[in-house]
Amino acid sequence: MKTLVWVEHDNSEMKDATLAAVTAAGQLGEVHAIVAGSGCSAVADQAAKVAGVATVHVADDAAYAHALAENVAPLIADLMGSHDAFVAPATTTGKNIAPRVAALLDVMQISDILSVEGDKTFTRPIYAGNAIATVQSSDEKLVITVRGTAFDKAATEGGSAAVEAVSGPTDAGLSEFVSEEIAESERPELTSAKVIVSGGRALGSAEKFEEVITPLADKLGAGIGASRAAVDAGYVPNDYQVGQTGKIVAPEIYIAIGISGAIQHLAGMKDSKTIIAINKDEDAPIFQVADLGLVADLFDAVPELTSKL
Repeated sequence: MKTLVWVEHDNSEMKDATLAAVTAAGQLGEVHAIVAGSGCSAVADQAAKVAGVATVHVADDAAYAHALAENVAPLIADLMGSHDAFVAPATTTGKNIAPRVAALLDVMQISDILSVEGDKTFTRPIYAGNAIATVQSSDEKLVITVRGTAFDKAATEGGSAAVEAVSGPTDAGLSEFVSEEIAESERPELTSAKVIVSGGRALGSAEKFEEVITPLADKLGAGIGASRAAVDAGYVPNDYQVGQTGKIVAPEIYIAIGISGAIQHLAGMKDSKTIIAINKDEDAPIFQVADLGLVADLFDAVPELTSKL
């Protein structure tokens, strides 16, 4: 089976999310990668070094500069003539492209897989991760998105893939890139941070969130996350949100402060290696998944913890 993997990138650097997708694709068979962008030769070189990748297809065209799904999907659909499966990381971009590829191929998409059980058999979460479904496809071609936290990352060195230029439909004329506003931060990205400190609605305000959470995160060199309730209350921007409708994370350490542990939040962080919860409600659901739990007033406990680090 030949599998085509979408390489997530910004035209200069390959994103980590790609590496988990390569690992998943490697369990299906021979791995090919598709780099679609503009002036993206550096990304193609990086992808060629990834362990397990046999061939890197490069589509360099201005129409692919911003990975507009309406332009990229027809390109991938064309390449699927010589591939058996398309695999994309379950990122914003991957989840935008994959359904369109599936529609063009007239097949069912298999979303957010957690494991590969056979050539066409996979597991995936349902009911916000409370149940795991085993699904089997009968389609000739597969279109799959991969939950990055469920697979190890492929090594970024050791590969020596052939790099081949490809072309296909360019500007479909269905959408246009207007602008983007990228949040700049010296902190690690949530999806790649080894330590995450998250705050919930119990913090009460944006000022208290900054006062309590930020100093602890600074001491630990951690990323900052938040529950949906904290985001909806305006304490922090929505790119901080962890959960089913936010970012899926699996850091070495996840510290949940003032977070009750709603199902939707647990779906985004319960794969963390060590979960530490601080909450004054001893019956909070977060304690059911926590490895370490402290029943205490966060406004007393967290500043004391920060001062002792």
